[in-house]
Amino acid sequence: MKDLFEKIYKDKGPLGKWASQAEGYFVFPKLEGQISNRMKFQGKDVITWSINDYLGLANHPEVRKVDGEAGLAYGSAYPMGARMMSGHTDLHETLQNELAEFVGKEAAYLLNFGYQGMVSTIDALVSKDDIIVYDVDAHACIIDGVRLHMGKRFTYKHNDIVSLEKNLDRATKMAEQTGGGILVISEGVFGMRGEQGKLKEIAALKKKYTFRFLVDDAHGFGTLGATGAGAGEEQGVQDDIDVYFATFAKSMAGTGAFIAGDKEIMDYLKYNLRSQMFAKSLQMQLVVGARKRLEMLKTMPELKNKLWENTNALQSGLKERGFDIGTTQSCVTPVYLKGSIPEAMALVKDLRENFGIFCSIVVYPVIPKGLILLRLIPTATHTLEDIQITLDAFDAIRTRLENGTYQRLSAAVMAAMGE
Repeated sequence: MKDLFEKIYKDKGPLGKWASQAEGYFVFPKLEGQISNRMKFQGKDVITWSINDYLGLANHPEVRKVDGEAGLAYGSAYPMGARMMSGHTDLHETLQNELAEFVGKEAAYLLNFGYQGMVSTIDALVSKDDIIVYDVDAHACIIDGVRLHMGKRFTYKHNDIVSLEKNLDRATKMAEQTGGGILVISEGVFGMRGEQGKLKEIAALKKKYTFRFLVDDAHGFGTLGATGAGAGEEQGVQDDIDVYFATFAKSMAGTGAFIAGDKEIMDYLKYNLRSQMFAKSLQMQLVVGARKRLEMLKTMPELKNKLWENTNALQSGLKERGFDIGTTQSCVTPVYLKGSIPEAMALVKDLRENFGIFCSIVVYPVIPKGLILLRLIPTATHTLEDIQITLDAFDAIRTRLENGTYQRLSAAVMAAMGE
């Protein structure tokens, strides 16, 4: 019999094998200072493009004031216990009602965390006789939720409606045999590519197929739509989304999440979501803070307007300079370059040390080998000066990547890895 840990000693995984070179700098980096467009990294000032604080609420004085007052009033423990037992309050209900009204749904239910909430929502919605059909590029929380499913599941090609229809045909035939139903899952905005899910086209398929529609709108909530109610509002199909999910971790700059839909469905879920039934209630300080953030989303459209002013300036500037930013339809701004993982390390170190630019780096296995994705998240706190400095820096690093500078610098890394 093998030791359970033998595989761990032999194979650290595609990312883990780089830990000695990457940890603390390329992965698990430590940004310091107030959350803003400019922070400190290893003692140096950097323009930060990796914080999902879209509307700039994280360090907003009104938000900080309410958070502080709520902390003094309730502490960080209240209420103790799960919602079903001893952790339910009027303020939890009030926030749920306000969220439901904002996204145009009958009811909403609070979740402690987005990731575990999505996993648990999928688990609660389907039984072994049901079939799940979901976008192949879905976020890890969706994939993990699907893994819990005891029945059949099919993936369709990313944002490919023809592929979706083929899989709906398969799912329909299977559901007729099992006696189950079909759940289709998409994201409102795909967080790596920045593309909106084809919610309008998916919703239109309800005329041809029988299915329910779950949308993870983590990046769309607060950034898209006339009021900021998300990708469904942006595309005019919010009513066709049966279960709408969003997190507080991005536009709301907080902790927690929620689901929204018809009242009967929300009532069912609140009695069957294992991650909420058996977990401590969302603490009151976070509930009070979320209410303030939601109020600002509704009453301060200038925040979203500034976000999009910055987004448009950044994305148009990159395109004018010939950078490949894919087909983003959101604030998420991917920049695609060609190079190896060691070259990516050298490139990012140059950006941070010599240009004062901090952005997220994505490499294989998240994207195909030979590609480097630099993901920039513009916020309402960025300035046009930040954008100009960043555009000039990207011009410089592209030149160095193309002329082999980073390949030469990365040779030592490759040698250390024995590759």
